[in-house]
Amino acid sequence: QVHLVESGGGLVQAGGSLRLSCLVSGGTFTRHAMGWFRQAPGKERAFVATISAGGSQLDYADPVKGRFTISRDNAMNTVYLQMDRLEPEDAAVYYCAYRRGWSSRRASSEYAYWGQGTQVTVSS
Repeated sequence: QVHLVESGGGLVQAGGSLRLSCLVSGGTFTRHAMGWFRQAPGKERAFVATISAGGSQLDYADPVKGRFTISRDNAMNTVYLQMDRLEPEDAAVYYCAYRRGWSSRRASSEYAYWGQGTQVTVSS
């Protein structure tokens, strides 16, 4: 069984930064792509970023391109989301997800395991 635990969320002022972490246990982390998604109140869960198993394929949703950076440390079984220049519209619960395959994908249906989420609040 694969278990994901996110951390690093919190309250930040607009223009500030946060770094989310997701520690994965179980499974074979180095063979699987990872993704970050977010869900704001009253909205559907949305793709944010994804990274392939080896870290060479990166993809970002348009609203976060140039502000967010996804990365992974395969030795630590951890994936990160560095979020800079945060905007009030970025406020949401952020989830990391573990894909069965190695290549990066945007669709949430491609991901088999999910964390419990971490809250990000951005004040204007």
